[in-house]
Amino acid sequence: MTVSRPVQEFFSIGDVCQLTDLKPHVLRYWESQFRFLNPAKNRSGNRVYQRREIELILLVKHLLYTEKYTIEGARQRIEEYRRTGSLRSEARLALQHETVENLRAELKHILDILDGKVPVEHSGQ
Repeated sequence: MTVSRPVQEFFSIGDVCQLTDLKPHVLRYWESQFRFLNPAKNRSGNRVYQRREIELILLVKHLLYTEKYTIEGARQRIEEYRRTGSLRSEARLALQHETVENLRAELKHILDILDGKVPVEHSGQ
C-alpha cells in the first residue's frame, strides 16, 4: 500500500518567494497593481496564498519578465485571457515555462561543474 503525501493547500509569502524566485516586496507591489492577486490573511495577519494564486503570480512574472509587457499591458492581457476563458490554461503554461527554465538553469550548472567551470560545492555533512 502506498501512502500519499498530503498536498499543501496554503503557502506563506516566504514559500511563494522560494517557488517563484521573487522577492517579497515584488509580490506586495504586484498585489497593489493586479486586483486578482489578493491573498487571504491568517489570524496573525500574514499572507496565505493558494496554488491558483501562485499560478497567477507565475503568469504575471512570465508576461512581465519573459514577454516584456508593461504592468498595464500585462493587466490587459490577463483580462483578455479572463474574457476568453483561457486564464487557467495560460497560467498553467506559465507554470510549465517556469519549470522548464529552472530545469534548464540547473542542467547548465551541472554541465559547468562537469566542465570544471564551477567548483563543486561540498556540504558540511
